[in-house]
Amino acid sequence: MREGKVYLAGGGCGDAGLLTLRAFQVLRVCDTVVYDSLVPEALLQWTSSDCEKIYVGKRYGSHAMKQSQINALLVDRAQAGKTVVRLKGGDPYVFGRGGEEFLALQAA
Repeated sequence: MREGKVYLAGGGCGDAGLLTLRAFQVLRVCDTVVYDSLVPEALLQWTSSDCEKIYVGKRYGSHAMKQSQINALLVDRAQAGKTVVRLKGGDPYVFGRGGEEFLALQAA
């Protein structure tokens, strides 16, 4: 089985035109994209038609998935040999849980 990889990427601060080139490149080839509520829908259109898209958004009082479940999901897909993009609105480390997700991946 091939080795999986997870990319923690920022979603362009609400404007698809501000996405980094590297994030665009990995979106084009990823097997799975795990995204939150602040990601512009236009970014998901850059994935392949067979890309698994998993919404894990959180808004005040409403969470699609707990943080521990998101961490486990990222680890699971990587261990299954998938290329995963964890796409967050804006910078994945500012006001996000990018650090926690990184540490969970590193521990696995």
